[in-house]
Amino acid sequence: MKYNDSNPFARILRGELPCIKVAETDATLAFMDLMPQADGHVLVVPKEAAAEIFELSDPATVACMRMTQRIALAVRAALHPDGVFIGQFNGAAAGQTVAHVHFHVIPRWDGVPLRMHAREMAEQETLEGFAKRIRDQLDS
Repeated sequence: MKYNDSNPFARILRGELPCIKVAETDATLAFMDLMPQADGHVLVVPKEAAAEIFELSDPATVACMRMTQRIALAVRAALHPDGVFIGQFNGAAAGQTVAHVHFHVIPRWDGVPLRMHAREMAEQETLEGFAKRIRDQLDS
């Protein structure tokens, strides 16, 4: 996959598209997935421009992993899932749909199937509610 700076995540990082922010550092941004596969699905993106993890600098990789762990801990504390899936795809054949490195943090509950990827928009109010619950755990 080739990086295109008009991808939606790059546009979010530049403030051209809105997002429901969960957390931010100098190197990363975590926000709610607008088409979540499960309630509480969060995306973590580096602020560095890279289509796939292979192109990401070491400092950006470390920052992403730290933020992903931090978000996963907050998701677990806020939503009490049976498990937490963390995924990262590289290339269309692997399932990557946005050419900007990103990590999925998806809470999982026994017996509850994942919704289809990038198919159904969630209600803004619902996403805001999950974001607040997760942010509250980051602050505690």
